[in-house]
Amino acid sequence: MILDLNDPELEFSDLVYAYQSWVMAVINDEKLESDETLLTEDITEDALNAMRFLPGEVTSAIETSLARVYDVDPDELASLLFPEE
Repeated sequence: MILDLNDPELEFSDLVYAYQSWVMAVINDEKLESDETLLTEDITEDALNAMRFLPGEVTSAIETSLARVYDVDPDELASLLFPEE
């Protein structure tokens, strides 16, 4: 899915889905012993675009929830998502 930010049908849930997909792909590729790589440039681009419109509370809730579900330390997840920070 490529987000079209000019699409009048674009909904908040689409932004949440894009960000959530990115976080799950990073967890899959970096922490889980999966043979399949999920992270693509499109997923990353959509997530970065979605971040521009999602409140910090929403992105934080997504990260915290998925870290808990996949038993990943939240600080470690943050460093995987934003390694330059």
